[in-house]
Amino acid sequence: MTRWLTREEQQAWRAFLEAHRLLFERLERQLQRDAGLAHSDYEVLVRLSEAAGHRLRMSELAEAAMSSRSRLSHAVARLESIGWVRREQCPNDRRGTEAVLTDAGFDALAAAAPGHVEAVRAALLDAVSSAELVELGRLSTAIVHHLDANPDCPSGE
Repeated sequence: MTRWLTREEQQAWRAFLEAHRLLFERLERQLQRDAGLAHSDYEVLVRLSEAAGHRLRMSELAEAAMSSRSRLSHAVARLESIGWVRREQCPNDRRGTEAVLTDAGFDALAAAAPGHVEAVRAALLDAVSSAELVELGRLSTAIVHHLDANPDCPSGE
């Protein structure tokens, strides 16, 4: 039996969708304009910069960047072609591959980060109060935990 959305649920859902779409369009546009980067590529660089030795197994990187392995492989290939990432065989598992952030990739990330952080602040953080920000974090975490605990929820894949 279909559990149709109430008017209040429909309004909340549509507001969430619109906010998500507008936020990511703005962040994507800023990164493209100022750094020549797609947001997904920026995320790969960030995840590698935060990892020990600036390296992660491709499977771990895909999970951290919330990307499919195929999509991540294409992103790493793009970043590899411009010298920001390189692939290396895992030292303890010859079947595995690691993505490694190069010095040039770290420099590119360091150059892109201030503008991106300011865009995040202007587009999201400046729009809400401190209490609303705490609530946004709480709600987002609750959604993530619900989806992690319920793998049968539709994933769209």
